[in-house]
Order: sequence, then C-alpha cells, then structure tokens
Amino acid sequence: MTERAHILVVDDEAEVRDLLREYLGRQEFDVSAAGNVPEARAVLNAAEGSAPIDLVILDLKMPGENGLTLARELRDRCDVAIIMLTASGETIDRVVGLEVGADDYVAKPFDPRELLARIRSVLRRAGAARRTPPAADQGAEPAAPAPARIPFGRCTLDPEARRLFEADGTEVPITAMQFDLIEVFLGNPNRVLSRDRLLELTHKRGDEPFDRSIDIRVARLRRKIEPQPDKPRTIKTVHGVGYVYVPGGGGGKSA
Repeated sequence: MTERAHILVVDDEAEVRDLLREYLGRQEFDVSAAGNVPEARAVLNAAEGSAPIDLVILDLKMPGENGLTLARELRDRCDVAIIMLTASGETIDRVVGLEVGADDYVAKPFDPRELLARIRSVLRRAGAARRTPPAADQGAEPAAPAPARIPFGRCTLDPEARRLFEADGTEVPITAMQFDLIEVFLGNPNRVLSRDRLLELTHKRGDEPFDRSIDIRVARLRRKIEPQPDKPRTIKTVHGVGYVYVPGGGGGKSA
C-alpha cells in the first residue's frame, strides 16, 4: 500500500488552516497545521522520526518571522517540497520565494481545486513517496547494481532516484523544479532553449508569463553544478535568447 503524503500547512489565518486540513484530508493526505514559523518548526521536528513532512504549504506574509525565513531553513536542511501562498499580484514575493527554492506558488485568494492540482504535480515531480527502503535480511539476494550516474557539470545525477551528487559522493539537495530543469537540459544537449521553451518543458505556465523564474532557477542550479557559477561552462547564457547545455563544459571556455 502506498503511503499517504504528509502535508504541513503554515498560515496565520485559522480559516485557511481549517479549510485545507479538511479539504486535503478528504483527498487522502495526512495534514498537519501551524499558525506561525515557530509552530511549524516544532511540527517538522516532531515529524522527522515517524511521519516526515513531504510538502509544506507556506504563507509568506505572517506576523513575526515570515515564510521566507522558514523556506530558507528548509532548503538548508532537507529537500521537502514547498508551495508558497502569496498575495495576488505580489510578483516580488514569487521571485524571492523561487530564489530560496520553492517548488511552486499559488496566489491568494485561491481555489482549493487548483491548489490540489499543484500539490499533486509537485509531489509527483518530487517523488514524495521516496522513503528509505528496509534493509535486506541476511538471506536476501544480492542487491541489483546501482544505476549509472550521468555527469552534469561538476556533479553526477542519479536520474532514477532523482538525486544529485558531488564528485566525492556527497548529495547535493535539489528541488523538483531543479531536477526537471536538469532533465530538460540533458535531453537537449548543445541546443539553445528559449526561456519560454524552458517554462513549457519544465513547468506549466502559471496565471501569467513569469520568465524571470527561469533565470532564478538557472542561477540557483549553476551554484550547485558549476565550478565557477559566475563563469558558467555547463549551462551557458545565449544573450537575448535563453540558455544552452554544453556536455563536458567543465573543460571549455565560459560564456
């Protein structure tokens, strides 16, 4: 039986928390809620051992510590999926939220059905059901060989596990959107892709054109896979057009 995904709703409005707890509960999710960032930290810490959080629905504008503070902490400690709740029209919130690593955003007021569709999409891309498999017992058959990793910049990608690694084997946390971006680049080597095309291939276009989000994602990905992010060799900028992935670019001249 597939495990139910565990969602944490962080919003200072009790009506929003109650609505989502009831609605998402009916959709076969386990739902926890917090009214502020300190409460959210407590829920996350308590859930680590038995029922880890798969996705956080995070209001950005809250009294005290705002949602961006928690989003930054989450990106530093784990790869939990994040959907931001932003005020309608607040583009700057979306830009900053994507810069700190959120996977998606929904503007308030929102339709719960739209949010549900975004949740399912993000969880599917993030592989939220990913859990550590149980250890094999002594009499078990030898494990199958690990799948080959694909070089990507100074890192390697395990596409089956959706995980990125340093040369020494240290895992590099990536978001679902970053994995999608890597997949698109790997599938289109040495091919110039416009921002519109990258938006189309990696993520459905939202309520409005938001090309800046691709620049943000590329910049964050470069910091993880380029030896010198300010002089990219693997994901190069084609000025006025978009980006191009150069396999083995670590040995070439920067753009």
